[in-house]
Amino acid sequence: MIRKLYDLVLGLAGHRHALWALILIAFIESSVFPIPPDVLMIPMIVARPSRAFLIAGVATLASVAGGMLGYYIGWGLMDAVGRPLLDFYGAQENFDTLATRFNDYGAWAVMIAGVTPFPYKVITIFSGATQLSLPLFVTVSFIARALRFFLIAALLWRFGAPMRDFIERRLGWVFIVFFVVLIGSFYFVRYL
Repeated sequence: MIRKLYDLVLGLAGHRHALWALILIAFIESSVFPIPPDVLMIPMIVARPSRAFLIAGVATLASVAGGMLGYYIGWGLMDAVGRPLLDFYGAQENFDTLATRFNDYGAWAVMIAGVTPFPYKVITIFSGATQLSLPLFVTVSFIARALRFFLIAALLWRFGAPMRDFIERRLGWVFIVFFVVLIGSFYFVRYL
């Protein structure tokens, strides 16, 4: 099923309404959809490099708007469904402790999920459930998603189709290594 969705999204890249499809996919991917907008964005940019940064900007704005929907899902469903379940199982106190810890480092979680292959939608929903500061969530989401989409756009604009394989296979891991080194550096400086 995922492969069929992937192929469907990839097929939209050549459609005359591809930009609108990108808006829809970037929006719903941030809260519920399993296929990232990169799948559509990459062939769109390869086909029309002159529109690379427009495509990245559209993907960024739609993704952050979708992230706000994910935040709302976490916020609204947590009160309606999540809390009664936690109360039933006597786990409300554990969730409150986890929510406090998450909110202490939530901006980092949003940043990491926004640029790496980790499902961004999980963090958008969890951010709403733990009531992470909405302005902080939106700001960090915008920075993270822009970093991801504009880096992809810049690489494809500069190097074209040969860069496509690298992006599709390895760019997520590059971001992960970057954040491990960055967080490790902060930890090293703080405790030495």
